[in-house]
Amino acid sequence: MITTAGIDVGTGSIKVALFRGDGGSNAELLGKRLAVIRQRDPFELTAKTYDELLEDNGLRRTDVAYCATTGEGESIAYSTGHFYSMTTHARGAVYLDPQARAVLDIGALHGRAIKIDGRGKVLNYKMTSQCASGSGQFIENIARYLGIAQDEIGELSRRADNPEIVSSICAVLAETDVINMVSRGITAPNILKGIHLSMADRLLKLLKSIKVIDGVVMATGGLALDSGLIAALNESMVQQKMKLTVTSHPDSIFAGAIGAALWGAFRHYRLAELNALPKAS
Repeated sequence: MITTAGIDVGTGSIKVALFRGDGGSNAELLGKRLAVIRQRDPFELTAKTYDELLEDNGLRRTDVAYCATTGEGESIAYSTGHFYSMTTHARGAVYLDPQARAVLDIGALHGRAIKIDGRGKVLNYKMTSQCASGSGQFIENIARYLGIAQDEIGELSRRADNPEIVSSICAVLAETDVINMVSRGITAPNILKGIHLSMADRLLKLLKSIKVIDGVVMATGGLALDSGLIAALNESMVQQKMKLTVTSHPDSIFAGAIGAALWGAFRHYRLAELNALPKAS
């Protein structure tokens, strides 16, 4: 049994997960830690977050057999190896729910649909365009404009009684739509639910484009715990007669870090078989 770490450097936050396992089905999550970047240096924050998690578990960097990075963490000097984020989110999703056969990774800047098999192997994927308004940063900006805290968004959205759909694909134009809605007296719940339904429509189009037609879809990324968005996704699926269920997990935001740590363990044992193990510093 070895200890491995996964570090996911995102646009808005740093996620770190620590595992002990054998590179196969035996994997124990030792701990996890999240840090919001805001205006701090992401790489200094990453090192601090990683070291704090190790200290919480009575470990040092030299105790970690494989430190795997994902996201924007490729240049971290003390890592052992790097994995593409769609690969780590896929593996993390299957760890969180073994029934998952697709992933909706909804991050700060992009939404991404990933079709996977039971082992977490990526079969196909599709990503939103760069200007799409279906992202975490967009809804965060809207919430700030409405004077709503992040943890209130989901609950308020689910109170809507007459949602106002945001039609603009461009985030800038969509924000203008919202400003006009406020001036017309549209309530915050109806604005948020309308945004969620608009985002859901774009995300479901991604799933359709990669031919995900049934089964469980695991939501990952920063918006995975937005209950209003998850509700809108499932509501839209019923309306569109899609035989899918979107679910999330309390650790969904850590899916990338979890997947990186698990793939790191797998790679460690494969390299050991080849007598080609790298050294983590």
